[in-house]
Amino acid sequence: MDNPIVYAIPVFVLSIVVEVLYLRHLQRHQDHYQTKDTVSSLSMGIGNVVTGLVSKALVVGALVLVYNYRLFELNRAAWWYWVALFLADDFSYYWFHRTSHGVRYFWASHVVHHSSQYYNLGTALRQTWTGELSGSFIFYLWMPLVGFHPIDVVLMQAISLLYQFWIHTETIYKLPRPIEFIFNTPAHHRVHHGSDVKYLDKNHAGILIIWDRLFGTFQEEEERPRYGLTTNLGTYNPIRIALHEWVDISKDVARAPSLKVALGYLFGPPGWSHDGSRKTARQLQQEEEARKKHDLPGT
Repeated sequence: MDNPIVYAIPVFVLSIVVEVLYLRHLQRHQDHYQTKDTVSSLSMGIGNVVTGLVSKALVVGALVLVYNYRLFELNRAAWWYWVALFLADDFSYYWFHRTSHGVRYFWASHVVHHSSQYYNLGTALRQTWTGELSGSFIFYLWMPLVGFHPIDVVLMQAISLLYQFWIHTETIYKLPRPIEFIFNTPAHHRVHHGSDVKYLDKNHAGILIIWDRLFGTFQEEEERPRYGLTTNLGTYNPIRIALHEWVDISKDVARAPSLKVALGYLFGPPGWSHDGSRKTARQLQQEEEARKKHDLPGT
């Protein structure tokens, strides 16, 4: 099956050029684009396509294997099949994405997408080289098990990624309220890329923001986020961007004083440490909440 993402590359590049020219016209491009950062993002995108030549075969193979043991025969010609497929894919993406922020093993791949301190259409192309190879597809295996055809699952995944390209921009502020309530938008996704404590691990949506509203991870955009990581990398080297967290995990596991601690560094939340030397997003948020309570007048 041809990858729709490959055919969309010229549109991606043209869109980035248009955004840069528009921001240059507004004399705001320096706040939104930096040449070395954009080159790094494009390099990560190219690397993602190249590694995808291998990993996509792994993903399709796993989906087909599970599909052979499907529980139901679903009618691909029925309209409800495609509606159900869309909702199932978006639901799966939400939990994959949320887990990628809560489990360091999956964060090691996903952190790549959050490593830029700029938020623009180029950032959308800053994609992992190791995500599918490390097993991110397991979040979708239930879909062929219940009867969704593997090719349809892969197609819907591509559609979701295509949708998410345009929301990586600061040139669109807010859309009409009904759209903002139902769909993932630039405003919602800017929050997700923020490294401000209150924005950490929020708005994990793919296409529909309703999952975040339902499961308590929604955060409205209040002020312009500070983009990037809580501790930024300080490098534009694509190889270091792609692999730095895997290297750090290896070091932490090697130094762990026990198997339990080693497993904590591998499967615990990003920022977890056995000695308290680092903080998770939840710990940072709890500290922030405690500080605000302490600073309240009359307390």
